[in-house]
Amino acid sequence: MLDLTAAASPHIHDGSSSRRIMLDVIIALIPALIVSALFFGPMVLLLAATTIPAAVLLEWAFMRILKRDASGAFDLTAVVTALIMILGIPSNTPIWISVVGVAIAIIAVKQLFGGVGRNIFNPALVGHIAVTMLVAQGLGESRGFPLLATYGAGHPLAMSWMGRHDYLDVHALSSATPLQLLADGAALPSLGELFLGVHAGVMGETSVLALLLGGGYLVWRRVVSPVIPLAFIGATVLIVAAAGQDPLVHLLSGSLVFVAFCMATDYATSPINLKGKIIFGAGCGLITALIRLFGPTTEGVSVALLAMNLLVPLIDRLTLPKAFGCGRD
Repeated sequence: MLDLTAAASPHIHDGSSSRRIMLDVIIALIPALIVSALFFGPMVLLLAATTIPAAVLLEWAFMRILKRDASGAFDLTAVVTALIMILGIPSNTPIWISVVGVAIAIIAVKQLFGGVGRNIFNPALVGHIAVTMLVAQGLGESRGFPLLATYGAGHPLAMSWMGRHDYLDVHALSSATPLQLLADGAALPSLGELFLGVHAGVMGETSVLALLLGGGYLVWRRVVSPVIPLAFIGATVLIVAAAGQDPLVHLLSGSLVFVAFCMATDYATSPINLKGKIIFGAGCGLITALIRLFGPTTEGVSVALLAMNLLVPLIDRLTLPKAFGCGRD
């Protein structure tokens, strides 16, 4: 009996659609959104209530301008992009900055590349990077907002910057993030507090419990494969453990779990077969660990994912299964 394996095309249609898949992703993100609102206040819901409709409206308007079928703006992909992006930024981000970020994500990264499934970078990831870097440069504050987004509002450098900007709530967060505390050699929250999310950080990264509930739901619904998140997280914790640091602190701190489940598993920007997924996830983990250990920032997951997104076509090509019958006499 020959062992036949199909790794790419779904030969039997299971009734899935983009809208149904995106709805599952939204459901999976609800626990993180609820926990964020409980910990960081109503500004979280205000950001969601303004940024998500802005994303849908921007996509609809741009598709009309390009004379494409604008009904695609209502397939919930824009909603997911906006929701993931706002969960990756601090709760006291000004609304207009969040809208600028989602505009870059939807128009520059998604639509200009051809729409759903054609982008080479995760739109939410690029929107997050744009918010933390490009907008701050436009304000003439080259270090301000990146400090806020990286360390949280309680970090002394970020607080110094916010003191010159009255529209930011200095009290939205109360201390430096756990990764910054680890880098400074300061006392860390307990593992229980890290797991529940009772510490400073961006909205979607703090509660690992909420993220695992959402990630487990996506795996159960077979929306995502657990291979990439497990390879991503596993490579990160193994390398930091080998370097002598506490792997549990790295696992429960920062955006590692959030990005591994919510961004790295994006269909359009990740490999299509098992070997490729393992290489992709492990590569993300390797780069993340190296940046956390030796880089200028305490995080690293965004840069890691962006770099590995560039390598996806090469990974797919190198791990492409041989056609049936090839290599046989």
